[in-house]
Amino acid sequence: MRALVLEATDSYPTLRERSAPIAGAGEVVVSMTAAALNHRDLWITKGMYPGIKLPVVLGSDGVGYIDDRRVILNPGLDWGSSQAVQSADFHVLGMPSDGTLQEQIVVPATQVYDAPDHLSDEEAAALPLAGVTAYRALVTKCRPMIGEKVLITGIGGGVALFALQYAVAIGCEVYVTSSSQDKIDQAVDLGAADGALYTDDNWARQIRDLSNGIDVAIDSAGGAGFAEIPGICNPGARIAFYGGTRGKIHGLNPQVLFWRQISIFGSTMGSDRDFVDMLDFVNRHDIIPVVDSIYDLKDVDQAFDRMARGDQFGKIVLSV
Repeated sequence: MRALVLEATDSYPTLRERSAPIAGAGEVVVSMTAAALNHRDLWITKGMYPGIKLPVVLGSDGVGYIDDRRVILNPGLDWGSSQAVQSADFHVLGMPSDGTLQEQIVVPATQVYDAPDHLSDEEAAALPLAGVTAYRALVTKCRPMIGEKVLITGIGGGVALFALQYAVAIGCEVYVTSSSQDKIDQAVDLGAADGALYTDDNWARQIRDLSNGIDVAIDSAGGAGFAEIPGICNPGARIAFYGGTRGKIHGLNPQVLFWRQISIFGSTMGSDRDFVDMLDFVNRHDIIPVVDSIYDLKDVDQAFDRMARGDQFGKIVLSV
């Protein structure tokens, strides 16, 4: 079978022939039809991820078949029994265990679910990691209510777009930020009310003036921009963040936080319950993941290059 194998960092995976996997006790073999990339895969290729063990097949997202059953994979393994936090054994498909960028994969039988009927294989493959991350951060942690104002920073990435779609489905008024006006315009087409360029020095004031205050904020970057968010929040607001690409947060004003009773949540992926609840939400609201582009396995370099440039709006999918 064909598999995309990462053999060294500072390079992209290479298409190789491998022996077909054999399922052990409690496992199943899934014949993959589509898989999606995440920034996690890109960081691993650059050596910017803890515990890298090579060679490895990357990829956390995917959809495929077990006989005639079309299934979607929950990439979070060994979450544990607590809904509050993952266990010490928690890990994600694609590192250290082989991931979805191959024609067949062995996974625990507990990690497969029926793929949503209203989604194509490519759309379903785009859902798992980003979809559950957005669901836990927005719905499980922040619990938005109809009519609340939601800010989503860095629109265009998979998690941010799912958070936008979920918030719109709930009935929230959504505002976004991006470095690209085109991406803001595309977000408006998906249901956002408006947005601002975070490259503008006064982006936070712009969002405040547009929204008259934010009730929920979802952030992926951290850094100096995060410190601006509490200042545009209404009393009782909730802020969740699931990434830190811009580094440490300096300048956060504690007085604003405690006087306005603002809650800040750190969030990582999601529990098995979050995944089930996310699938139910996607099915009930007919959420369709935004697919930016689709590549063949042999064109993996082009797919990674597109992600590295940050050009994508939505998920980059590989047809298996």
